[in-house]
Amino acid sequence: MRLEALFESSNPASQLLPSRLRRGYGGDLGFSRPRLVANFVSSLDGVVSLDEHTPPSVISAQSGADRFVMGLLRAHADAVLIGASTLRAEPNHMWTPEFIYPPEAASYAELRQSLGLAASPRLVVVSASGNLDGSAPALAQGALVVTTQLGYERLRGRLPEASNLRVLRPDGYIEPSEILELIRAEGHGLVLTEGGPTLLGSFLGANLVDELFLTLSPLLAGGEGAGRRHLVEGVGFEGDCLRQAVLRSVRRSGAHLFLRYDLEAARKAAAGS
Repeated sequence: MRLEALFESSNPASQLLPSRLRRGYGGDLGFSRPRLVANFVSSLDGVVSLDEHTPPSVISAQSGADRFVMGLLRAHADAVLIGASTLRAEPNHMWTPEFIYPPEAASYAELRQSLGLAASPRLVVVSASGNLDGSAPALAQGALVVTTQLGYERLRGRLPEASNLRVLRPDGYIEPSEILELIRAEGHGLVLTEGGPTLLGSFLGANLVDELFLTLSPLLAGGEGAGRRHLVEGVGFEGDCLRQAVLRSVRRSGAHLFLRYDLEAARKAAAGS
């Protein structure tokens, strides 16, 4: 696996990767902490999901390069944050680096060790309603489930002992800032969110996303179908409130493009203008 670096801006946080990962990524990669980073794959027309039951691998066209980058980002992360719909779409998934791209399992482990991280990132699942399958293998590995009091009543006694339930609200909407504060309070500086688009939308709406890694897949999904979901759902930005981003890198593997955007730098630039 080898990505071609087409553009790279200077990044003082970049760290030397293990040789196999550096060769595969086409350079080094690093992050300052604390940081909230999002990673998504999208079709050319902005679709990230065909319906609630279709995994992102359909949109990525089964790209091995996309799985490699997903593993690389997970290998940097203290915690991986997902919404309940993402877990329901992939009930047997494990949100670890080696699960998504086994060929580089040893290199991912080497990277985590060099960063002083635990063997695996902490999985955090947000479910206000508590509509989760307690038998999902990822929950058995020790997930943090963030919910409401109503969700707690629904999930109590249905989760594996290794998972922890945390109630942030009596019911309804859970504030993204409260979720992030809870994760940071556990000592997780670099948080990686992989969806879904409604969860991403809530964090973008709260101006909490620092970086976006976007894989652009050479597919067109079209707009037909009630289940079509785009990169950002549940929130709209207009006029002066449109979110801006600074392009940090562009990589290519075949017809797939791998884009890295810095939203924090754009926020600071807008605040100083």
